[in-house]
Amino acid sequence: MPGLRAAAETAVHQCLSLEPGESCAIVTDDEREPIGTALYEVASESTDDAVIVRYPPGETHGGEPPAPVAAAMAGADVVLAPTTKSLSHTRARTEANEAGARVATLPGITEDVFTTGLDADYDSIAATCDAVREQVAGADEIRVTTDSGTDITFGVGDREWLSDTGIVHEPGSMSNLPAGEVFISPATADGTFVVDGTMMPHGLLEDGRTLSFEVEDGFVTRISDDEIRQEVADAAEAVGDAAYNLAELGIGTNVAVTDLVGSVLLDEKAGGTVHIAIGDDAGIGGETDAPIHLDGIIREPTVFADDTPIDLPVSDD
Repeated sequence: MPGLRAAAETAVHQCLSLEPGESCAIVTDDEREPIGTALYEVASESTDDAVIVRYPPGETHGGEPPAPVAAAMAGADVVLAPTTKSLSHTRARTEANEAGARVATLPGITEDVFTTGLDADYDSIAATCDAVREQVAGADEIRVTTDSGTDITFGVGDREWLSDTGIVHEPGSMSNLPAGEVFISPATADGTFVVDGTMMPHGLLEDGRTLSFEVEDGFVTRISDDEIRQEVADAAEAVGDAAYNLAELGIGTNVAVTDLVGSVLLDEKAGGTVHIAIGDDAGIGGETDAPIHLDGIIREPTVFADDTPIDLPVSDD
């Protein structure tokens, strides 16, 4: 498919900079095979040491892949992972990075999101990430408010702000594709956040619908939605309170994403939005291991760094 081919070339060459002689593992599942195959075909033209590994879709975002998949990831110089459920917040991804792999995860990717989301200026996205990080660097607290009811304060502590730029050229580096966010695993959090954009399992919320979450001492204490509440409770059966951990605050930096489409992978990158996640944060600078990582996208926030409002990147469209 021509559209998949062009996007795969961008991912393999511009984003991952795969070189001859490097090993490359394409990790996919039964529902994302066309995207995995497109990436494998392009990678195979750059190196003779490319493999594609396919497995049944995982049950939850952040769930560990089968052991042979993890081994393939840890043994490669470059990993591209178009999967139904996210591998971003897994030990397999962390261990691949620790072994020196350059990793790009594409969780929940669809063919439409792949072809449109990879049509981006990644140098510009990287510059926007730098501009946002300059504004939040050194702040002790970050506060997010919205007209829909969000009012939550995050303590930064000794945690580090990270950037997801789509440029994955250094050994041990990692990014989502499509890319574009500045994010942190906060040390503490207290308040309320109200999701009015996209959140699984619902996708893009209808106009006027919201999902509300109460947070105390870094843990979610109340979830308004029955399905999400049950999904977190199911994870808690395995790991206890870790499933309720307030895992992430992210700021979207991709101004080319002008409309939310119902894909968390793409929508959380939209300029002018923030997203807040529940569950695992061990892969992004935190200390909580959980088999779940649920992001909720929030529209039109105001973000304060130690009481100073920051300039959020917003599309001109």
